[in-house]
Amino acid sequence: MGPASKRLRVIVTRAADQIEPLARRIEGLGHEVVRCPLIELEPTGPDAVVLDGYDWAIVTSAYGARELARRGRGRRPRVAAIGPGTAAALRERAIEPALVPRVSTQEGLLAELPRPAGHVLFAGAERARRLLVEELGADFVPLYRTRELRPQPTPDGDLVVLASSSAASAFAALEVEIPTVTIGPETTRTAQAAGLTVVDEADPHDLDGLVAAVARAAATS
Repeated sequence: MGPASKRLRVIVTRAADQIEPLARRIEGLGHEVVRCPLIELEPTGPDAVVLDGYDWAIVTSAYGARELARRGRGRRPRVAAIGPGTAAALRERAIEPALVPRVSTQEGLLAELPRPAGHVLFAGAERARRLLVEELGADFVPLYRTRELRPQPTPDGDLVVLASSSAASAFAALEVEIPTVTIGPETTRTAQAAGLTVVDEADPHDLDGLVAAVARAAATS
């Protein structure tokens, strides 16, 4: 932690099985971390996802990547991963993504996906944004759902880290006024629409970007 930085009590809100890598990185900056999962991910959708006939499969989260690798059947098409974390989850299962866009958003992926894209499968969260489906005429298969959690007692801290729109909505429901940092523009939009104060946004929109955003927030607090 730099000489101008303040030691913060940082609330990390990722799902319980995803929280540790980010929490440990923030502790490495010298901050105290409050582990407070605000969402829970659970599998849904078909037991098997038939991949035959698709030219591309798109996944937009590490959880979705793992579920597609587990349930995918048939000839695997080229796979596009929305960001480094999603790409890493694919590689852990011996799947090398054909595309990881420079900007980790659906818009960024659309900008770099070769056209015509052909027959596309979008595999993701039950309530995922449908931008990719609409722009590409893609088929959509839900692989998991997100449930919001209500922690007791309500967490207290100096800064909240929001790594998804679902976490932003769940934190807003707690009606606690604590500044937040977000993982990207969609999460920022959700947070601000819910009345949260966003003091920084990750750039790039991944784990490294979130850690850097926390460091900047600490330096200016």
